[in-house]
Amino acid sequence: MTTAFYLEVFGTRGFGEALINSFLIAGTSALVTTILAFIMAYSVHYTNIHPYMKKVIGAVAVLPMLLPTITYGFAIIYSFGKEGLLTRLFGHQLFPIYGFGGLLLGYVIYTLPVCYVLISNAMAYIDKKFMTVSRLMGDGPWATFRITVLHPLLGTLGASFVQSFFLSFTDFGIPAAVGGEYEVIASVLYNQMLGSVPNFNNGAVVAMVMLIPSVVSIAVLRYLDKYNVRYNRISPVDLKKNPVRDGAFGIASLLISLSVVSIFAVIFVISFVEDWPYQVSFTLENVRNVFRDTELSNVYLNSIYVAFYTALLGTLLVYGSALVTARSSLNPKIKQVIESVALITNTIPGMVLGLAFLFCFSGTSLQSTFLIIVICNVIHFYSTPYLMMKESLAKMNASWETTAMLMGDSWIKTIFRIVTPNAISTIITVFSYYFINAMVTISAVIFLAGARTMVITTKIKQLQYYNKYNEIFVLSMLLLVTNLAAKLLFQYLSSRKEKAADSVSQTVGSEPERVPAAMRKARKTAGAIVAAVMVLSAFSLGSGGRNSDLVVIYSNADDEAITAIRETLDENGYQGKYILQTFGTSELGGKLLAEGTNLEADLITMSTFYIESAQDANQMFADLDFDVNTLDEVPSYCAPITAQEGALVYNSRVIEQSGLLIPDSIADLADPVYEDMISVTDVSSSSTAWLLLQALIAEYGEDEAQQILSRIYENAGPHVEDSGSGPLKKVRAGEVAVGFGLRHQAVADKKDGLPVGYVDPLEGNFSLTESAAVVDKGTKRQQIAMDMAECIIREGREKLQKTYPNALYEGETTDGANASAYPKTFPEKLTVELLERHQELLEASK
Repeated sequence: MTTAFYLEVFGTRGFGEALINSFLIAGTSALVTTILAFIMAYSVHYTNIHPYMKKVIGAVAVLPMLLPTITYGFAIIYSFGKEGLLTRLFGHQLFPIYGFGGLLLGYVIYTLPVCYVLISNAMAYIDKKFMTVSRLMGDGPWATFRITVLHPLLGTLGASFVQSFFLSFTDFGIPAAVGGEYEVIASVLYNQMLGSVPNFNNGAVVAMVMLIPSVVSIAVLRYLDKYNVRYNRISPVDLKKNPVRDGAFGIASLLISLSVVSIFAVIFVISFVEDWPYQVSFTLENVRNVFRDTELSNVYLNSIYVAFYTALLGTLLVYGSALVTARSSLNPKIKQVIESVALITNTIPGMVLGLAFLFCFSGTSLQSTFLIIVICNVIHFYSTPYLMMKESLAKMNASWETTAMLMGDSWIKTIFRIVTPNAISTIITVFSYYFINAMVTISAVIFLAGARTMVITTKIKQLQYYNKYNEIFVLSMLLLVTNLAAKLLFQYLSSRKEKAADSVSQTVGSEPERVPAAMRKARKTAGAIVAAVMVLSAFSLGSGGRNSDLVVIYSNADDEAITAIRETLDENGYQGKYILQTFGTSELGGKLLAEGTNLEADLITMSTFYIESAQDANQMFADLDFDVNTLDEVPSYCAPITAQEGALVYNSRVIEQSGLLIPDSIADLADPVYEDMISVTDVSSSSTAWLLLQALIAEYGEDEAQQILSRIYENAGPHVEDSGSGPLKKVRAGEVAVGFGLRHQAVADKKDGLPVGYVDPLEGNFSLTESAAVVDKGTKRQQIAMDMAECIIREGREKLQKTYPNALYEGETTDGANASAYPKTFPEKLTVELLERHQELLEASK
């Protein structure tokens, strides 16, 4: 046991600031969200505004829960960014979206549904007759409001604040998109675990720090529970007419609703235009492309599959647990254990849970299966549906079991014949909650999904690396429509069952009404169907998904390289014999180091220095059984496929509008005239930044390079990106004028007619090679993977050189028409150790 890792993390520059930032932004957003949710709930329950308006307010309040948080960030950029939809409508940018402001907006949208549901449900159980009593006793409007509304809601308002705070504190999807310079603890955890050089020991320390609010929140929630007011009955009361109250709260709620809807409207706009913001004509091609792509359609089906079984298994677990605690005579200590588990699962960050599953089940039969994702989701979302189910069961007639026992029925029979029919409405609601949350979750499953088990949210995370925002918004729209349809269906079924259940028992102490024979028969049939479905699905849930006999290829390659690899394999007899799954460089690097030979993939293409590092750590790659005649010496277990070069990229429209000059060198970016107009990557999370570092160090030496870097990062401000494609994304969207990114991506954008250009910097176009390697598993697929690797090298290099022109093998020549002006190589061998040394240099320059 050692404290060295704790000391290292706590001593890291910026860790304390990130922790303070997290508490500040999470606390602010929790306060704002609780106030906004209270206004909306009060409008629904305590005003006389039109019933249809109340329905609209309630529907909009829960709308954000139908989308993953990572989509919120993209929606904010494309709504409020410099070229955003709302920015164009208003004629100017309303506020800076990167940093505190963007995070606050994203977190408020994210946590609004939870806060609204909590407060609205509590308001529904407040007896409004006490408002009349208060007025009759001569209390003023404020006193009546405080005594009859605020006081009964103190516990709920406190719980709403805690829930909103914790959700904001642990989310990383929103900071990944609009965090800018405002670093938070969730981003630190992600970078430690899946950064350019993963550090699992330090990541575990950060995860432990993130659990501290969990422990505190459990104590706070227990304390707040004593403030919850429970009424014996709810009296129907007509609200007093008050046009001022109704108008003020109605207008405020509608403005909040309009703000939420306007942000998500961009999802539907971008999905149906050619290329926002440059080609805004209507098209259905983006939607067609998604449905034509079998990989994307399979991902959508995977999401439905995972969501259904998460809902099924989760509902069964929740119902069983709630029955034990609410309607059984089991030992109180056992009930207390269940209660504690519910509170604990509610406060464990999804990222921490996902990492725990990754490390615990790596190398087991559960790894990369649907089953591990389902189990993780069931645990992750257990708390809220359990509390919903428990409250519902606790409110039912407590004498039913006693009466049924006197009539000769056992407890189990009573549960099936009496309690379950009366709880069916809540059971459907729980099923709905699990289904929708499983569709939108990303924080936990991003560590667990494999090539065969990829779901929509993890696919969206990967598509951002390739700047495929048309596909991202179409998938987001599809996700929203699916969840909306599911929610409406479940609400309809729930309302029907609730009305049917109302006739079973009307008064406390009455004999429970028997379920009609037809209903009992239908229930048995439904139970048999559910059992059959569960048995039949058990095999597919644990199988690791579709086509388990196919070779799995993991790759961090860009879209152009992926296309070339697919075409090469398909043209040479391998069509339908493999599954190719793309990852960001840092994510795939983290999986290589964490999983070793337990990796799902049989063949990988990855940055060469990562492959060498993974081999040193895990001895996971087999020596190639074919000759590799490269210009430079390479290890026996990998063969290079591409060389990625860095370059300056720029947006010609923004350059012209801002009156800036197109830079000739990387050092030009240090000029103050480029303040807030450039974007670069962070070497702690992206290896693309290493190309910039190599150029500066080789040209100016480490000391001067550090000074230049310091000024560059000052100019970049909130536009320091975690992804190698991030700067080009900012340039393409018109958020900045200039960036440093991958040369071939800018070449492709210019060829496609976008206002994107590129400059080969005078310091040189340094490069990183990416190689193919075969995982040494000893399976029958290993030789097929080896043959595929040879095919890619032998037959695919001609295709690859059209995008990546540098010669890598004997007999090749660099494509002069597409070649960079100043190709250079770094004098030292590129290793993880060298990258770590350069990371320290960069950190010192921030």
